[in-house]
Amino acid sequence: MPRAMNNVAAHRRHKKILKKAKGNFSGRSRLYRTAIETVHKGMAYAYRDRKNKKRVFRNLWIARISAAAKIHGINYSTFISGLKKAGVNLDRKILADIAARDAATFGRLAEIARQN
Repeated sequence: MPRAMNNVAAHRRHKKILKKAKGNFSGRSRLYRTAIETVHKGMAYAYRDRKNKKRVFRNLWIARISAAAKIHGINYSTFISGLKKAGVNLDRKILADIAARDAATFGRLAEIARQN
């Protein structure tokens, strides 16, 4: 009885990995063994950085809000706590967008925060 080789499944598995490794340098995109290492590492980085992206964006929003608040003569923590006391439920993403695009509205928000 001839030996069964499983060629089709193995070829499909290799193709799947090599397709994901496309764009990498040299053997990392052409050789199965190195490609598999590259793909696994890349997927680990992707998972980690999906979490980090949220962290980075929040830091960016806080920096933008803080800079705009300083222009209006109030610091970040006072601004945020004043808005909370006033019952203004805007998240940092929206506040940063307002700070970047609409200075007049942000000025009114700063006044509300200063009063509370």
